[in-house]
Amino acid sequence: MYAIIDLETTGGQPTQDRITEIAIYIHDGEKIVDEYATLLNPGRGIPPFITQLTGITNDMVSDAPKFHEVARKVVEMTEGCVFVAHNVRFDYSFLKKEFADLGYNYSRKTLCTVRLSRSLIPGQPSYSLGKLCQNIGIPLEGRHRAAGDAHATALLFGKLLKITSESEDLPHGTDASHTLARVDALAPSGQAASTKKPSPKRVAAVQTAIREALMPPLLPASVVANLPQATGVYYFHNEAGEVIYVGKSINIYKRIQQHFAIDVKSRKSLEFKNSIADITWELTGSELVALLYESHLIKHMKPAYNRAQRRSVFPAGIYLRIDEQGYKRLAYGRADARNAEIPIIALGNQYKAQGFLYHKVAKYNLCQKLCGLYKTQGACFDYQVHRCLGACVGQEPPESYNLRVDEAIDSISYEHESFVVIGPGRTELEKSIVLVENGRYRGFGYVDETFSARKLADFRDVIKEYTDNKDIQQIIRNHLRTKRKGERVKVFGN
Repeated sequence: MYAIIDLETTGGQPTQDRITEIAIYIHDGEKIVDEYATLLNPGRGIPPFITQLTGITNDMVSDAPKFHEVARKVVEMTEGCVFVAHNVRFDYSFLKKEFADLGYNYSRKTLCTVRLSRSLIPGQPSYSLGKLCQNIGIPLEGRHRAAGDAHATALLFGKLLKITSESEDLPHGTDASHTLARVDALAPSGQAASTKKPSPKRVAAVQTAIREALMPPLLPASVVANLPQATGVYYFHNEAGEVIYVGKSINIYKRIQQHFAIDVKSRKSLEFKNSIADITWELTGSELVALLYESHLIKHMKPAYNRAQRRSVFPAGIYLRIDEQGYKRLAYGRADARNAEIPIIALGNQYKAQGFLYHKVAKYNLCQKLCGLYKTQGACFDYQVHRCLGACVGQEPPESYNLRVDEAIDSISYEHESFVVIGPGRTELEKSIVLVENGRYRGFGYVDETFSARKLADFRDVIKEYTDNKDIQQIIRNHLRTKRKGERVKVFGN
């Protein structure tokens, strides 16, 4: 089922304007089966230019219901329906805002008849509702009134369905438009879809339109279609060409599709999405290089919509503390701005941090209790089974216990090491180089297959230097813990 909706409002901003009229036509894929329309009292004055456009005056809405009085009706009529409108973002954003003010999260799949018309009726001089209806012979009575515009949109929607059915080789008398409303992909949750075989071309057209309806309105679809399915960093630009967001991915195309695959909920997210007018990218070949370069770009460019590191991928970590008896204690916990301590290593979440610490305890014969993994007033469990040497009960002195803690820390940290990570390049004939010298990140670069190096200085000549910082250190530590396909680490003695 489809709910074809049109609104009239006091202006164009959902955050400050209000609805003055709403009309809903329910379409089952063949015909209109229900309808509803009413004026609404917006609770504020209607600007003169809006009255001139719509004909709706302050006197006309003074005794009309307020939105909260019709909200339940709107929810019930549109339940299980795809939300259809001509320029759907406008109408959908206004309704979501009105419901949000009532504390209700209104959420529907959306479909834009502007985008669908561009796909199925290409070459029109204009896709505004009035001119499009005039050019293709759809009657439009009551222009700029909700009922008139919604009814015309419903007729347009029916014509679009008919266009797709006429373009298919179907047996005489087959009504392909009926299948569209019944396809499993669009069937309301909990309701059975029709057993008729869906029209593949119709399904594809509507599903494409739904995806495109979630795309940023300023972003041409061709930009996304031309994105590479490769590793690198990408930039979102606004209309002025300014970079407003930087991201990275091992598959830029898929990651950006994920950005736009869901309907945004918050005001800030909607503002961000509506600002995106272009996407550019740089390939890196290596995932590690992409992570390091993304971090550098965010700090250097300070894009408006990147959060402070703006990193949030390492919210947990392993910490080192020394107790009153002189024992070095490893512990896991949060690794964010509320925790002033700097972790030895940061990890994806506290469950990963806990598992990581269990591994180090077992490998270096550390005490579960001193590492916060066994809550007890007495000896830890490992002591009872003779795997702990008794630091938990003071039997093993701090001096010998701390030596093993230091070994565990050395296995995590690269504080004094010099090494290069050699990974995939941007082409098959290229390799990426990430250089760490004496525990300090120096930068990255690229070499061809003929490059050979015998000493550390050979690698210094092929990299571009970048700034080292805490976030970079965490990225490298985290990356080194996992073996990556096509990568190798070459270590140099100091």
